[in-house]
Amino acid sequence: MIKQFYGKGIPHLDATRLKGKLIVIEGSDGSGRSTQISMLRNWLEQQGYATVEIGIKRSRLVAVELEIARQSTTLSPMTMTLYYACDFADQLEHVIIPSLRANFIVLADRYIYTLIARAITRHLNKQWISRIFDIALIPDAVFYLSVEPEVLAERTFRKNDTLNYWESGMDVRREVDMYRSFITYQRKLQRVFKDLQLDYEFVMIDGNRTPQIVHEELVNRIQPIIEQSAPAE
Repeated sequence: MIKQFYGKGIPHLDATRLKGKLIVIEGSDGSGRSTQISMLRNWLEQQGYATVEIGIKRSRLVAVELEIARQSTTLSPMTMTLYYACDFADQLEHVIIPSLRANFIVLADRYIYTLIARAITRHLNKQWISRIFDIALIPDAVFYLSVEPEVLAERTFRKNDTLNYWESGMDVRREVDMYRSFITYQRKLQRVFKDLQLDYEFVMIDGNRTPQIVHEELVNRIQPIIEQSAPAE
């Protein structure tokens, strides 16, 4: 299948040369995204498929500057969204497209959907933010790991001993109780993702289960997709 863009895409790009596959795993921090990406990469490489990972805040162009900006609690929703858009565009041009052209399988630890959902949750215009990401390639598959907010909080505490300011939506709610803000924000974010599912048709996966069970479901769903292309030389 020839790759397509959500909008006008990148001018003068020959999409017929993009032979690889783009697989996206979405979900909040604590949903098991990174664990599943790691397990999928091991599984794919054991079968002879060349893989590469992308994700939020991994652009060589702005990743450092974006992380510095996030240290300030005064970063506005629009500024933050444009930072992330730049981060994505740089990875699209310099990692995603070259990797697909080389017949790699690109595993995305979140994609444009998280960026759109966060922006909408922060009261930015949905049509505006969607147009920004018209340059994005349509993935071969998108899986959203759905996990109850209370479970997300428990996993995050267990891993980091604290909750993240931005993942708790503290810039939106400005509450004293970060835990309560986290639960409220994550519930709202999940409602936005359910709405986005109608637009982008991604698959909801129950992430409350053990990592191995989730991995097995992902493998069963991804296997037919990757079988459409031979392993990279």
